[in-house]
Amino acid sequence: MEDWRKILKKSLTTPEQILEKFKVDINPIKAVVKKYPMFVSRYYFDLIGEVDDPIWKQCIPSPLELQDPYGYEDPLNEEGDSPVPGLVHRYPDRVLMCVSNSCAMYCRFCTRKRKVGKPVINFSDDVYLAQIKYIRENPSIRDVLLSGGDPFMLPDEKIEFLLKKLKGIPHVEILRIGSRIPCTLPQRITPKLCRILKEYHPLYVNVHFEHPLEITEESERACGLLADAGIPLGNQSVLLKGVNDDPEVMKNLVHKLLRIRVRPYYLFQMDLVKGTYHFRTRVETGIKIIESLVGWTSGLAVPRFVIDAPGGGGKIPLQPDYILSIDDEKVVLRNYEGKVFVYPQTPVEKENNGVFIPLKTHQQYTRQNV
Repeated sequence: MEDWRKILKKSLTTPEQILEKFKVDINPIKAVVKKYPMFVSRYYFDLIGEVDDPIWKQCIPSPLELQDPYGYEDPLNEEGDSPVPGLVHRYPDRVLMCVSNSCAMYCRFCTRKRKVGKPVINFSDDVYLAQIKYIRENPSIRDVLLSGGDPFMLPDEKIEFLLKKLKGIPHVEILRIGSRIPCTLPQRITPKLCRILKEYHPLYVNVHFEHPLEITEESERACGLLADAGIPLGNQSVLLKGVNDDPEVMKNLVHKLLRIRVRPYYLFQMDLVKGTYHFRTRVETGIKIIESLVGWTSGLAVPRFVIDAPGGGGKIPLQPDYILSIDDEKVVLRNYEGKVFVYPQTPVEKENNGVFIPLKTHQQYTRQNV
């Protein structure tokens, strides 16, 4: 297998390189890359079947990126929750630790579009040590997520340096890594890297697959190496117009993920990122996709649909409404087929002259009580 560093050196960074495979007008693309850089691993570029297919949409700059009247540079207000450079502390017991500005592919829908591929932060040891110092001084932090950019773009030695430092903090119980490299440059996942990761359990890796075409022999091998190292794998997808906003496409994706030992974890509604309006769907689209999965396939295959609230409100789960009514006596529900059922509430006891009497008993409920 070709060394991942050699593959990375062949990556596309200019619109002119697109012409090697596709005859398209690159002038509109040139205008985009002046503002939003382009970087596509040769491996991922080779997955494109035709212009404007689901792979193309994710990696090739579009002039629509410059026609976004609604987006924000930092829609989740990460900078407002950043006590030290590169670290986001939003939730009570966990932090996100950005450790890189680079990726094997610059996703056109990236929530950190303002940073990725740009020299916003020089990630030196001084930056890392300041982040680690903050974590050490805040004992409420039990869970650290390494993100970026992509942490797996770092050399093995630097990854081990970070994991070792974090593992040495007594109150840090869980380490997580968010990476799209198993999808965009799977050759980077090597036996050596997995031997390093294996030493720092409990360690979880969240990968990012958006479409069934991304699940290849190479990506299956990469996920297999991670899973064989005892690392639980979850997948985070973003709901993208023209890519995966179709129930059958999403069902195919989640089934393929489970076959390569990756559990669907999150399906994100598109963040309000400047330059990504053309990817946004209506929220109802995501709810309908979840409804098309619940009951019709294994619960293991159903991701949690969430909106990361604008302004830094955190993740808010959304799901189809299966409760038709609820009161002290019963809950009226519909199942995945639309059939209606009644679930009796736990009997509520009221005091009557010192004697507690149940309002109803479970046996009193039938389908006719609806």
